[in-house]
Amino acid sequence: MKVKKFGGTSVGSAARIKNVAALISGDGCNVVVLSAMSGTTNSLVEIAAAVKDGDCARALNLVDELAAKYDAVISELYADASAKAAAKEITDNIFGQLRQLAAKEYSAQLEKEIVAKGELISTNLTNCYLHETGVKSVLLPALDYMRIDLHGEPDMEYIGTHLKELLAANAGADLYITQGFICRNEKGEVDNLQRGGSDYTASLIGAAIGADEIEIWTDIDGMHNNDPRFVEDTRPVHNLHFEEAAELAYFGAKILHPTCILPARMHNVPVRLLNTLDPSAEGTLIENKMCGNAIKAVAAKDNITAIKIKSGRMLLAYGFLKKVFEIFEKYETSIDMITTSEVGVSLTIDNERNLEPIVEELSRLGSVTIDRDMVIVCVVGDLEWKNRGFEAKALEALCNVPVRMISYGGSNYNISFLIRKEDKVRALRMLSYHLF
Repeated sequence: MKVKKFGGTSVGSAARIKNVAALISGDGCNVVVLSAMSGTTNSLVEIAAAVKDGDCARALNLVDELAAKYDAVISELYADASAKAAAKEITDNIFGQLRQLAAKEYSAQLEKEIVAKGELISTNLTNCYLHETGVKSVLLPALDYMRIDLHGEPDMEYIGTHLKELLAANAGADLYITQGFICRNEKGEVDNLQRGGSDYTASLIGAAIGADEIEIWTDIDGMHNNDPRFVEDTRPVHNLHFEEAAELAYFGAKILHPTCILPARMHNVPVRLLNTLDPSAEGTLIENKMCGNAIKAVAAKDNITAIKIKSGRMLLAYGFLKKVFEIFEKYETSIDMITTSEVGVSLTIDNERNLEPIVEELSRLGSVTIDRDMVIVCVVGDLEWKNRGFEAKALEALCNVPVRMISYGGSNYNISFLIRKEDKVRALRMLSYHLF
């Protein structure tokens, strides 16, 4: 059994839903994870914002506008009158619930309940269409098995137990359709997975049932070896180790959220990235196997701030680095890169929300210098230190680009360079030219 996930653009119209139905039908009994139709979540967030502002009339108008859009989708999607009526009854019920929520007093919990409606609509519409085409599909409500614990982490034991019970109770189906992103929390309230959304759902399901493979379908044919927005003639990377994919995802490859990889990696379930617009494309296979002795790809992460703490008197003193890290922990700010010397520590962050108090406390340890509008460019591949020459190639490619920091050795899969924003495109192009 495979797990197949389709994002919002893949089910973004009646035509796209039909295309997805064709892709998932006749390929065995699999679990299909669907996001909300593209644009729907934004509309639901807007409805929640109107409720928060106390503007009930505007919230209800927005609900009506969204309902009208779905009426148009239903009219186009189904050929059979009974199928249209069944789908209309389901969506009318969901929009009725939305109108009731729009009339209530705002709370964070209320917003989560509003936003969850998008996935409920898309899965019901797709399930109804599959029935119209003769496919015996079964809807598995994610709210019946997907749960997070007190710390917001997936409750894998609960997920596995309840999902397997649902699959067993519906044995004999051609397909199983379920919602991405949404779940319940430890209190039983409607919640969501936040990080990675539907991709994360697919990975958790794949891990829970021991799937043969997890397929992530998007509108691009796999993870490319560089950013096609800035570099010409990029190509999909056919094979990646989970660690390589995680590095690329964290440092800028937007096709996959880094969190999504962890459940699949821990349970050794391969992940394949595929293109709904070109289903015949090979895509990218991510697994625990390493195709060694090669540089695979380059990625870039924007909006980086570099912080340098210089203190010759204290750096060699016991506990200095501990004090530095405790400041960032105190203000819940993660560090991307770090390098040290005898007289200073340089590190980077991607969130300036608490920069002012962080700098104030760091100044007690030494002089602090800030560099804004920086970019981390990472080169990913088999970069174990015993493999000779790869670091030299990357450095040679950047010989005419000012480099603020270099981080190497913390991972066997990544060497990172901190450069100015204005040098980003040139750096990406030069790395492609020299490495690929």
